[in-house]
Amino acid sequence: MKNAYLYFIDRFLPRRISYRLALSYLLILCLFVIVVVRSVTQVQDISRRSQEFARNDLQKLLQVQNLALDIEGSTSALVLIFNATQDKRKPAYDAVDAKKKHIDQLIQKLGAESDDEVQTLCLQRLDVTHQEFRQSYLNLFDEIELDNPDGAKRVFETQVAPARQAFLTESGILLDLAKKRIQQRQDEEQSDLARLKLQVIAVSIFAVLCGIGLAFITQSSVVQPLTMLEKSALQIAAGNYTSKVPPTRTTEVAQVGRALNTMADAIALREAEIEQLAYYDPLSNLPNRILLLKTFEQQSLHEHAMLLMDIARLKIVNETLGFGTGDTLIVEVSQRLKLATEALAQNHHAFLAKFSGGQFALLCAAPDGGLIKDVVADLLNNINHQLSTPVQCGNHSVDANLVFGIALANNETRDLTGLIRNAEVALYAAKENTLMSAWYSDAQEASRLGHLSLLSDLRSAVQNNELQMWLQPKIHLSDLSCYGFEALVRWQHPQRGFISPAEFVPFAERTGYINRVTDWMLKQAVQTLASWRDSYPQLSIAVNVSTNDLRDQHFPERVRQLIDQYQVNPANLQLELTESGIMENPGNAIPLLQALRSIGIGLSIDDFGTGHSSLAYLQKLPVSELKIDRSFVINIDQHPSTQKLVKTIVEMGHGLNLHVIAEGIETLAEREALVALGCDSMQGYFASKPLHGDALQNWLNTLPKA
Repeated sequence: MKNAYLYFIDRFLPRRISYRLALSYLLILCLFVIVVVRSVTQVQDISRRSQEFARNDLQKLLQVQNLALDIEGSTSALVLIFNATQDKRKPAYDAVDAKKKHIDQLIQKLGAESDDEVQTLCLQRLDVTHQEFRQSYLNLFDEIELDNPDGAKRVFETQVAPARQAFLTESGILLDLAKKRIQQRQDEEQSDLARLKLQVIAVSIFAVLCGIGLAFITQSSVVQPLTMLEKSALQIAAGNYTSKVPPTRTTEVAQVGRALNTMADAIALREAEIEQLAYYDPLSNLPNRILLLKTFEQQSLHEHAMLLMDIARLKIVNETLGFGTGDTLIVEVSQRLKLATEALAQNHHAFLAKFSGGQFALLCAAPDGGLIKDVVADLLNNINHQLSTPVQCGNHSVDANLVFGIALANNETRDLTGLIRNAEVALYAAKENTLMSAWYSDAQEASRLGHLSLLSDLRSAVQNNELQMWLQPKIHLSDLSCYGFEALVRWQHPQRGFISPAEFVPFAERTGYINRVTDWMLKQAVQTLASWRDSYPQLSIAVNVSTNDLRDQHFPERVRQLIDQYQVNPANLQLELTESGIMENPGNAIPLLQALRSIGIGLSIDDFGTGHSSLAYLQKLPVSELKIDRSFVINIDQHPSTQKLVKTIVEMGHGLNLHVIAEGIETLAEREALVALGCDSMQGYFASKPLHGDALQNWLNTLPKA
């Protein structure tokens, strides 16, 4: 039965829902039109017949009733003739004749309009009885005129009364026929109305049945497929993209189903792409940090180790050979790391992941009964073996070396994030100490935590003026006169005591906080110069500037504002810069130095000879002084080769119109050697240690005042 129904739907109904709905609405509309047209037609027909009934049958009934009244009236006129005198009979005769004439006219009119045979025969008999009645009352009139009452009475009884009665009888029959005809017409109209009512009810019932049938067809061909589409859409929303919408016989639903299937496939593909981007490194196709953490989120880390590896000199490769070469190096290293871990996959569990830049992570576990340190040693040997061959990047052959930070899980390792953090601490320690690998230890953690707290304390030290500016004199070798000082920062921590600049200055440079320290030192130096304006106007103060300061394009403006604020001579302020700081980005550093020199500030290259500046850049630098590094000065009197090198530096500086000063002079022999080599000035413990407070003031008191 169901198959037959589906065959009917598929065979005789259109496949498109819009056509089916249009057909359904059209069918119901046609039924409605049929009901309305049929009802209107029937009502019009009944109205027409009612008008005909009012126009014909009722008029005929009135005429028949008038006829009966005329007959009775003529009989009453006969009674008046009996009692009338001779002079009054003439009007009575005229009245009877008028009645007779009117009755004849009515009978003729009814006969002409009659379409009923029975009525026609009745009218003929009525006409006959009327003629007989007329003859009888004419005979009666003759007797009355002969003044024969007895004869008139006899004629009335024998002729007029029977003729009158026959005439009245036929008139009554005609009236009954008219009434029956009207009743018949009324019955016919009632029957027509009842039939119209039945027709309307029948068509309405048929329309309702058609509506029910169409609703069922719509439900089976539209609602059910839409329900199926809804279920499929909910499954897609739940993430089940394998469930497909089955084909249907309805065009629109089939199109929506195909669209849903296409959408599910597209979403599945995009989710796969998103998952690939979210959990895998796009360059090496290795799992990333997120997937590593997700995979081992709930797993125990007992006897696990984390190897954090970073490609050495990747930054140099990118800068010199381009980022394309660097990407090729990363891809090749990832492939070799895969080979190194796969070689031990049978005996060890290892998960290789790619972090940012050139950093890789390798989580490994020891087999049952094995030691995790042995696993790490095997992995390191395998990795180093795989990386022993240089990587061919286009036309360049690049050595691929990794720096390792290794951390072992212990009872205090709570999760993988902590293990990765420990490996990062070890990796940083390896880089800081220029080692190929370093194992995490509690001492590294303590140092790391100490540095973190040191940064917070350094912020407080700058804000609360806990730092101190110490000054070391600069002395002319020709006359041993002092012409200036170098400003050295010192930190007297309220709890930790004295903290060496060698500890907190590099840390401040790595964290970017050295700019605040430089600003503090500049402000102290300018304030000191302002206080010496009247007593020691010939003295200058040199402040060391870090590489971070040379990256700040607003640095010259800040220096200018300080000088303007305290109204000091810009020539009395000097900035000392390292070769490495300038050569990091000479394209940006040289314009910045020129801006500082335009203010009138003196610029000095500190630690000259230890960097990698070229003479081509040196002659472009707007500096006024060279400081020979202490490594060239130690025991210079005992090393002729060093003397030749220093003499070359001095002559080169003089050739560029630069003032040459040597730092770190501690003995008389060193000073005399520098004097012989033509050096201009010196700085070091031989002249004076760095001074602060009263010691500085006492030293200043020995100088000649302006």
